[in-house]
Amino acid sequence: MYNHLGPSGNYLPQYGPYLSDQAGNTWGSSLNLDGADSGPVRRYIIDNALMWLGEYHVDGLRLDAVHALRDHSALHLLEELAVEVSALSAATGRPLSLVAESDLNDPRLITGREANGYGLDAQWSDDFHHAVHVALTGEVTGYYSDFEPLGALAKVLSKGFFHNGTYSSFRGRVHGREIDTERMPTWRLVVASQNHDQIGNRAIGDRLTAQLDAGQLAIAATLTLLGPYTPMLFMGEEWGATTPWQFFTSHPEAELGEATARGRIAEFARMGWDPSVVPDPQDPATFERSTLDWHELEQAHHVRMLEYYRALAALRRSTPDVTDPRFDRTTVEFSEADSWLRLRRGQTRILVNFGATARSLPASAGPVLLSFATDGAAVLRRGSGSIVLAAHSVVVLGRP
Repeated sequence: MYNHLGPSGNYLPQYGPYLSDQAGNTWGSSLNLDGADSGPVRRYIIDNALMWLGEYHVDGLRLDAVHALRDHSALHLLEELAVEVSALSAATGRPLSLVAESDLNDPRLITGREANGYGLDAQWSDDFHHAVHVALTGEVTGYYSDFEPLGALAKVLSKGFFHNGTYSSFRGRVHGREIDTERMPTWRLVVASQNHDQIGNRAIGDRLTAQLDAGQLAIAATLTLLGPYTPMLFMGEEWGATTPWQFFTSHPEAELGEATARGRIAEFARMGWDPSVVPDPQDPATFERSTLDWHELEQAHHVRMLEYYRALAALRRSTPDVTDPRFDRTTVEFSEADSWLRLRRGQTRILVNFGATARSLPASAGPVLLSFATDGAAVLRRGSGSIVLAAHSVVVLGRP
């Protein structure tokens, strides 16, 4: 967490000008990255990253909320860090990765330094999560509002970002920048249908399993694992875990715990959620509810979901079409009215019925590589040039 330090047990300011008095972020004071005496602070951060990668042999770092880094230096901290990590990678002979969690939708983060980018290896695309979430749940409060049409998911699957210079109603301004899809490999975007932020920042920390049936969960899994981007799974997702992931804290200062709880309630109010259902983050029971129930793996419907995730992973490993990193090898067709989408990865096709009733989709010949429906068969009927899919189902067709 190089964008902020927690207020509890933070003694670095006693040793030097580690924090900036000029600007703060969501978590309090920002680190001093570009003010007076900021050089040793930047060196401290870079040396910390090199320690994890070099001495502890970590393969990569996820850089938390890089949009909160306050740095107006000519050489941004992220670029400087990328330069040093690249040098360490060359010296050790190991690939070392820097992955940014970013709210900026700015491809400069993952553009090479030779093209005047920062040279990070990858960044998260929250737009993928939002578009998949809305397509499956219909939830359109807060920052989900712009993702209501199915066309939003189609754009994310083919362009990387939904907001790429478009108006964001949640922010009240134009947001993001277009990706150069002719030069940028798709794998530089890391995507997930669930993660610790998107679940933990919900009022009650509910997973998708609280709202969706098995077929819908399989749709989310298929788009994540067989879509054009680097997939990331959240713990327990692969078997459809039902335990929540609620925000919990253990601040020793009572006043800090109360302030944190009040801040959470205010944040949820902006999203339109009922603040009365927000669990107390300081209550040990909040943590206990959030631990995985491994006994779920003994239940048939959880076993079925786990087997499907394993089949998706095996198909991804064995099928070059679904790991091709070229944007122009991915095309998307959809019907807003009939709630279906067809994602083509080379000659491999992923057909999705988001609707609650059976739907006919255009589809040429080709073997069924994988399929999943909540109940029964996913493929109800096949004809010349069409396929009828069950409600809430997904089918992967191979090369004709």
